[in-house]
Amino acid sequence: MTGAVWRASRAAVKRRRVQTIVIGLVVFCSTATVLLALAVISAARAPFDDAFDAERGAHVAAAFDPAKASAEQLAATAHRPGVEAAAGPFDQAVVEIPTDWVGRPPGPLTLVGRADQGGPVDRVRLLAGRWATAPGEVVVNNPGGGAGAWNLGYQLITSTGLKLTVVGFATDMSQSSGGWVTPAQAAALHPTARQMLYRFTDAATEQQLTASLGTATEGLPKDAVASSQSYLVLKQAFSAGADAYLPLMTVFGVLGLIVAALIVGNVVSGAVVSGYRHIGVLKSIGFTPRQVVMVYLTMVSVPAVVGTVLGTAAGWAAAYPILETAFSGISTGAAVIEPAGWLPAATLLSVPLLVALAALVPASRAHRLSAAQAISAGSAPRTGRGLKVQRWLSGTRLPRAVSLGLGQPFARPARTALTMAAIVLGVVTVTVTTGVSSTLAKTMPAPDGRTHIDVQTSVFSDNKIAPRLTPEQTEAMLHATPGAERVSVRGLVRIGIVGQPQPVFANFYGGDAMVDHRRLDVVEGRPATGLNEVEAGPAFLDQHGVKLGDRITLVLDGRQTTVTVVGEEVQGNANSISSNDATRALLTPDPHVVEYDVRLADGTDAQAYQKAVTAADPSLSPSIVTASSAGPVVAIKTFSTTFSVLLSVVAALGVFNTLLLTIRERRRDLGMLKSIGMTPRQVVAMTVTSVAWQGVVSGIIGIPVGMMAHRLIVENVRIIHFPEATKDVWGAPLLTGLALAGVVIAVLGALVPARSAARLPIAEVLHNE
Repeated sequence: MTGAVWRASRAAVKRRRVQTIVIGLVVFCSTATVLLALAVISAARAPFDDAFDAERGAHVAAAFDPAKASAEQLAATAHRPGVEAAAGPFDQAVVEIPTDWVGRPPGPLTLVGRADQGGPVDRVRLLAGRWATAPGEVVVNNPGGGAGAWNLGYQLITSTGLKLTVVGFATDMSQSSGGWVTPAQAAALHPTARQMLYRFTDAATEQQLTASLGTATEGLPKDAVASSQSYLVLKQAFSAGADAYLPLMTVFGVLGLIVAALIVGNVVSGAVVSGYRHIGVLKSIGFTPRQVVMVYLTMVSVPAVVGTVLGTAAGWAAAYPILETAFSGISTGAAVIEPAGWLPAATLLSVPLLVALAALVPASRAHRLSAAQAISAGSAPRTGRGLKVQRWLSGTRLPRAVSLGLGQPFARPARTALTMAAIVLGVVTVTVTTGVSSTLAKTMPAPDGRTHIDVQTSVFSDNKIAPRLTPEQTEAMLHATPGAERVSVRGLVRIGIVGQPQPVFANFYGGDAMVDHRRLDVVEGRPATGLNEVEAGPAFLDQHGVKLGDRITLVLDGRQTTVTVVGEEVQGNANSISSNDATRALLTPDPHVVEYDVRLADGTDAQAYQKAVTAADPSLSPSIVTASSAGPVVAIKTFSTTFSVLLSVVAALGVFNTLLLTIRERRRDLGMLKSIGMTPRQVVAMTVTSVAWQGVVSGIIGIPVGMMAHRLIVENVRIIHFPEATKDVWGAPLLTGLALAGVVIAVLGALVPARSAARLPIAEVLHNE
């Protein structure tokens, strides 16, 4: 009888094409939604730990003052209690690269002398080239992961005139150095520190790391430890970008799971319940109760499996570009940024199982029915609450089609509750998306409505022509070219911070009012316009343990100055700060200009200005630009819109399926109503009314829940600083529009079934009954 079960199941799938497609679409959207959310959540967790353990990353990278601790004393610390493994001591020197190199701005470069890339701690992974084996060779740390093989052989020239040939690019999870040279070369660079790399037995918290380092260095002279870097800081920096999106992804992931369970359960249960007559027929021709259950489990599992496979493939494919966006600008080292490999297998197994469990309950109920009961179950007149409510509504002054529609959902209260729950979650999703988008819009600077010319120098443009003009001459030329109203200048260098092993990018703004049309707004504190003032984004402040009012010391070209953090930008790179040209002058005489922002006067021919700039200096690359949203803003809007569309479609499909089942069950009633004069238009009105009021109630419930979810998201997304004013987006017009969201979802799902009901032929329906 196995073949008979399969044939009966296949015939049911073919006969119920619409319902089969609905089940497949619901499962497809739900699977893609859940997989996408879980992919980002998983990617922010495991990769760092896996790569860190594989490379034997250093729990602490410590730099010691060579005048206070000898190499022998430092080597002895490797055998202290609590030290699992240690590497070093390695000579550490800082050289200044005064010009742009390998696509990087000038600045300090920390070099460590290591004979090889292996060892018990911090195994360096080569990306291209080979390890440095002779004096004058250097391996550059490229934490972004790009090998840059085409730059092998490039000569770095330090501020002292020393030439270092790039023989390799590498990366390490400990981020212990900007590059590596031979021990002999490091000694010749007059090292200012000695580096030790430690792995401790107790390293789960900062307190344990501090205690373990204290035990290891016990007995050394006071202040022998010049600086130290914890791997926990690196781990936080690694996942900071993705962590910023986790509140958003978690909310939508949970919504996706709940919607999937509700809609799949509703769709599958309805499919089985509406097939009671078919169940009776199967039993009457010899199918056992167990075989009948298997027929219906197979019938709903076929589209569910297809939807799961396609949804898994779609979610898996979309996960990679979304992860690329989430981790953009983050030093990932050797970590492989990809969703957990078990996710596709988990969805492929769990989602069909969910569908089967949802089908098992109503199928088991049919299992107990006799053939005669099952055959009559689908067409027997309904009694109970639904009929009582419709009788009560018939006594009101409402049009008869409206009163019948309002009372219809009470005939199947459980099904109605599931459908309403799905609509509520659809409203919640739309509310969250609208709120997040409105908040993001309020954080973006208002466009000034003016035309801007972005003029890039040859440093980071594709144009490698030698410049004709100096930065001062270029600024004067841009001012003198007809049409220029304001010219702002941005310099960019890599600058060291005392106590931090890795340099950061520093933007120095100058020119007219030190304003660039793409410069980030300061949302707390004030802009860094004064001497020795800087501003930074929330990601930088979090990852470097800095807050407004704190002072940090910047180092460049052998000079240093102490600056105050006076402003927090709305967003920003975790390794970037901004200041002004006067502060830059304290550190280096070279402005290191990378671009100019020219605001044109009204009526200026932008293309003519562009051509004039190119004619004056062909090394410049002018382009006409408009202000655009920054990366995290685009990413969050993309996430919100994607999930909103997916979950709204699923909710609408749930309504569609519910009405489809209801119409199938009430064919006899609809035929009788049409036979006594109900017009097709009244049938449509009755059907749409039956779900429209559910959309109204769903809006009343879903909007407050969505508002709370919006508040939860914007208060926990630390990659962007949302001032309180940007969180208050709920005006009367917006709330009115959201109140209609539930009605729109319900009506969209109802239109096709309603028209189907209106076209039912009276004679055929009554004859079949």
